[in-house]
Amino acid sequence: MKYYFELRKEKINKDGMIPIRLVVMNAKTRIRKSVEAKTKLEDWDSENNKINNPNSKFNSNYKEYQKSNKNIADIIQKVEKIFTYFEYNGIPFLASIFNEKFDEGDVKVTISFFDAYDEFVKISKLTKTSSTITKYNSVKNFLTAFELHSNHTLRLDTCDFRFEESFMDYCFNTRKTLNNYYAKIVKSLKAFLNWAYERSYHSSLNFKKLKSKEEDIEVIYLTSEELMKLYHHKFDNPALDRARDMWCLLAFTGQRHSDVYSLQNANIEDDYLHFTVKKTKTVNHHIYLIKQAKELIEKYRDTIYYPIPRLTSQKLNEKIQVCCEKIGLTQEIELTRFIGAKRISQTFKKHELIGSHCGRKTFITNSLILGIPERVVRSISNHKDEKNFRKYVNISEIHKQKALSVWDNLI
Repeated sequence: MKYYFELRKEKINKDGMIPIRLVVMNAKTRIRKSVEAKTKLEDWDSENNKINNPNSKFNSNYKEYQKSNKNIADIIQKVEKIFTYFEYNGIPFLASIFNEKFDEGDVKVTISFFDAYDEFVKISKLTKTSSTITKYNSVKNFLTAFELHSNHTLRLDTCDFRFEESFMDYCFNTRKTLNNYYAKIVKSLKAFLNWAYERSYHSSLNFKKLKSKEEDIEVIYLTSEELMKLYHHKFDNPALDRARDMWCLLAFTGQRHSDVYSLQNANIEDDYLHFTVKKTKTVNHHIYLIKQAKELIEKYRDTIYYPIPRLTSQKLNEKIQVCCEKIGLTQEIELTRFIGAKRISQTFKKHELIGSHCGRKTFITNSLILGIPERVVRSISNHKDEKNFRKYVNISEIHKQKALSVWDNLI
């Protein structure tokens, strides 16, 4: 890597002043940058990269030359910092990275972990949903707390097995982090480190060995009998009635809360909902409205709530749990989770576990149990991840095994 300044003699003006340009070279790469500086040919000192500028009454360009020399000196300092940045971090010279660094106000020789992470989040905002950005920020807060607690300075090139051991100890023994949440943190961390690797911010691939396996957990859903009991129940409180109706629309369409919450009149088209899915950005997603879904939407025609009452996820969770308790969903359910190798089991009343996402789970699970083909259900639910969808298929297969009870009739 080297640089020099050249005079653009073809741009000389009527006063004999010639613009100065920076040239950066590395192998076959050549980068040119305009400089806020001009000089007369006879005043330019090419060996020292500066304009000769005697302070005398005969030098009418003294102030302009003084300003130009400062600009040249600042550029030299910046270019040498960028060269040091490439060398210190073991990054191959790339014109794109040089230009990006050159345009920065202050060039940092080292790339700090969290400076890079902030840049990752900033760029992710261009393509990721707000919920993903919230997740990335939560992971940053978690990693910051780990660094403070463990005195383990995070670096892009040292996220290896030693880091993993220290991080697991912090997560499982200090923070009592559930395995599945730990897996989500590691998954986000690896996405960031891969992004940083592709930008040549580090050259280590050890981060790819970090383990982030999620364990299967119980799928909480309403059976078809429970769903219809909830759907037909007459609540005395209109607010509970509206909450039930919004939740039931989730359970009769299989859509995410964020998409149903955003429904407008224009999204209703005869027997279909059509909209752009927020999470997957699927355009023109069409959902056939079954009888119960149509009844719910028609119920609110010519009201301020049309096409369906809208409750935030938090409010819906609070009210639907009350609804489910009132219809008698109080049976006990044991949930088992793991913190590292430690098994944690807790018992809850079923109504305590029902939230906005359970509506979608209820639709998928019951549709499969009723025999609707997997490809049809998956196209409606808009699942992109085969692994996540398989857990619903497994539940439906268990229910279908009840058909084996025909053997009980044999004598």
